[in-house]
Amino acid sequence: MAPALRTGICKFVPKPMASNQLKPSWKDRLKALRNLPAFFKLVWAASPWMTMTNAGLRLMRSAIPVSVLYVGRLIFDEAIFLAKQHGNGSMSHLWSLILIEFALAIFNDALGRCVSLLDSLLGDLFGNISSVRIMEHASKLDLEQFEDAIFYDKLEMARQQTTGRTVLLSQVLSQLQDLITMGFLAAGLIVFNPWLIVLLFISILPSFIGESYFNDQTYALSRRQTPERRELDYLRYLGASDETAKEVKIFGLSGFIIGKFKALADKFYLSNRKIAVNRSLWGTGFTLLGSLGYYSAYVYIILQTIHGSISIGQLTFLAGSFRQLKSLMESVLTRFTAVSQGAIYLSDFFEFFEIRPRIISAESALPFPNPIRQGFVFENVGFRYQNAERWASRNLNFTLNAGEKIALVGENGAGKTTLVKLLARLYEPTEGRILLDGIDLNAYDLNSLRQNIGVIFQDYLHYQMRVSDNIAVGNIPEKENKPKIVSAAEQSLAAGLVERLPAKYDQMLGRRFTEGVELSGGEWQKVGLARAYMRDAQVLILDEPTSALDARAEFEVFQRFAALTKGKTAVLISHRFSTVRMADRILVLQEGELIESGTHEELIAKKGMYAELFNLQAKGYQ
Repeated sequence: MAPALRTGICKFVPKPMASNQLKPSWKDRLKALRNLPAFFKLVWAASPWMTMTNAGLRLMRSAIPVSVLYVGRLIFDEAIFLAKQHGNGSMSHLWSLILIEFALAIFNDALGRCVSLLDSLLGDLFGNISSVRIMEHASKLDLEQFEDAIFYDKLEMARQQTTGRTVLLSQVLSQLQDLITMGFLAAGLIVFNPWLIVLLFISILPSFIGESYFNDQTYALSRRQTPERRELDYLRYLGASDETAKEVKIFGLSGFIIGKFKALADKFYLSNRKIAVNRSLWGTGFTLLGSLGYYSAYVYIILQTIHGSISIGQLTFLAGSFRQLKSLMESVLTRFTAVSQGAIYLSDFFEFFEIRPRIISAESALPFPNPIRQGFVFENVGFRYQNAERWASRNLNFTLNAGEKIALVGENGAGKTTLVKLLARLYEPTEGRILLDGIDLNAYDLNSLRQNIGVIFQDYLHYQMRVSDNIAVGNIPEKENKPKIVSAAEQSLAAGLVERLPAKYDQMLGRRFTEGVELSGGEWQKVGLARAYMRDAQVLILDEPTSALDARAEFEVFQRFAALTKGKTAVLISHRFSTVRMADRILVLQEGELIESGTHEELIAKKGMYAELFNLQAKGYQ
C-alpha cells in the first residue's frame, strides 16, 4: 500500500478584493498615517541612539541649503563690490566667505554620508527584528491557520514589509528634513514676494495628483497579484531545486514548469508595463506645467534685478531658493504619496500580528499529569476544517489507556493523522471533547502537554543542518548533550550511517550548503526516528515511521521501539500489518469514523475492513 496522505486540508481561494479596497482614497491615506507612530516605536526599539542621532543629523542638514544660498549671495555682492573698486579693495572678506561656503559643502557631504550610513544600519536592524517578530508570532499560531491560503497571503505581505518598510523609514525622516528646509527657503521668498510660492504650488500640483494616481494603481496591482506572486515563487522553486530536480528530469517537466512560469511572469510584466508607460507619458506633461510655473517666477525675479529692485546677490539667492523650493516641494508632495502608500502597506504588517491563535492555554492551566494514570478518552469527537463541508473526523469514541500501545489503520484519507493531531492539540475538536485523566484536554498547559507528547510525522523535515542538530530538534534544550544525541542515534539505527560520514555528527546534511551530504530515504528516516528517542515524553506518536526502511531495518527499529515505549502510551500509524500486530489494540478508521477496534486476532476473526486490508496485503507477498 502507498504511504498515507495528509487529508482534510481545505485550500481556500481568496475572494477578489473590491476595487474600492484596492485603490485607497485620501481618507484611507490619512488614516494609514496612524500606523507611523507604531512603526517608529519599532524603529526606536531597534536602536534608540541610532534613531536619535539620525534625526539630529537630519535637523542640522536641513539648515545647510539656505545657508549655502545666503553665503553665495554675499559672495556675489562682495565680488561685484570689489569689481567696482577696480581691484583696490581688500579681498580677505571674499576669501572668508568662499572658505565658509566650502566648509558648508564639505559638512553637508559628511552629514549626508552619516545619514545614509545610519539609514542603512537602522534599516538592517529593523528588518532583522521584524523578521524575528514574524517568526515568533507565527510560532504561536494554530496549525490549521497555516493550512489556509488567505492566511498565507497575509503572512507573505507581512514578510515583504520587513525589508520594504526600511525605505519608509528614510522617506519619513527625509520628509521632515525637507519640510524644515522648505521653511527656511520660504522665509526668504515670502519677504520678497509671497505670491511666488503660491504660483509654485499651483504649478506642481498636477504632477502631485498624477503621481498619487499611479501609485494607487501600483498598490492595487500589488495587492491583486499577491496570491499569484506566491504561485510564481513556487514555480521558480519547482524549476530549480535540489528537492524537485529528480522528478522534473524523469518526467520531463522542465518545459511544462517554465511555460507556466513564463505565462504568469509575462502577465505581471504587461500589467506593470502599462502602468509604467502611462506614468511616464503623463509625468512628462505634468513636468512641463511645473517648469512653466518655475520659469515664469524666474523671469519675474530677473526683471526685478534689471530694474534695480534687487542686487545680483539677491538674484542668485532668490533664484536658487526658488529652484530648490520647487524641487523640495515636488519631492515632499511626491514623497507624501509614497509615505502614505507605505503607511497603508504597514497595515499588512500590523494586521498579521492581530491574528490570534484559537488554541491557547487556559488561565490557571493545569500541568500535564506525571505520570498519566487513566489515559485519554475521546467523547464523540469530530473535526472539520473552517469553511469546509466535509468532516475530516467524526463520532470518535474510544479510550487510550495509560501505558497502552494502539495502532491506527485505514486507507488514505481515513483521518488517522487528523486523530493524532487532535490528541497533540494541534487541532481543536469542532465537536465533542478529549479527556486526559478525566479532565478536558483544554484545561492543561499547552506547552506542558506538547513537551510530554513526542510526534514523528510521516512528512517530517529534512533539516539542511548538521547531523547532531537534525537529531537534537526532537528535544532542543538537549542540543549540547552529545551523549544523549549519540544514544538516540544508536537506538534509531542512525549511528551506523553517521560513522560512515566524513564529519560524523558535525556533518552537514543536504546539498543546499557547501560540503553537505544527501541521505537516502531510509537513512533520513533513521535520523528522523532518532528525534523520538531524544524526548523523554510520556506519549509517543509515530506516523508511518518505517515506510522507507527495508524489512530487516524495520524489524530492528521496532524491537528497539518496543523497549522505548515500555511503560509509556504510544500511538502508531502504519500500513504495514507486520508492524501493526505489535500494538495492544488496533483502531480501524474509514472516512474519519472509527468502525472497528480490537487485537489483530479479534479483527481477523470479525472479517471486516481490517481483515480485508490484511488479506489484500498478504496476497502481495505470495
